Amino acid sequence: MTTAFPYPAAANAYLADHVQLLRNSLRTLTGRDLLEQDCPPAEAARQIFHAPFILLSHNAAEEPLLTYGNRTGLALFELTWEELVVMPSRCTAEAVEREERIRLLAQVKANGFIDDYTGVRVSKHGQRFRIEQAVVWNLTDEKGLFCGQGAMFSNWTLL
Repeated sequence: MTTAFPYPAAANAYLADHVQLLRNSLRTLTGRDLLEQDCPPAEAARQIFHAPFILLSHNAAEEPLLTYGNRTGLALFELTWEELVVMPSRCTAEAVEREERIRLLAQVKANGFIDDYTGVRVSKHGQRFRIEQAVVWNLTDEKGLFCGQGAMFSNWTLL
């Protein structure tokens, strides 16, 4: 997951393999899924990319880079796909919030997931917003190796 993915589209099945990694990891850790209904991976990836909730992921690098953001996430963070996939995930938080974010991610890495995160984030153009009841979870590949973290939330308030 260290290389940038292309923009999710029908031609690449909306990055179905990566979305399946997000779904499988979440389901293994929490018993929950990003979708209520079962459907083929490419259709699930398309639905998730266009979903009204925010879904993001970053890789497992020392300085994690964002690897995925659905359309709602791109809009909230005011990013293009090309900007998102080269952005350090720490940049989603203002400098004053970054220590708390580091503690959060360490807690998730140690425990597998949290499902009640609340914090303030910032868009590219400086719009601050509070996220509530976010689920943040570890991503593990088919061999069980840690390969990043995912985050999903439906509740946010512009500040």
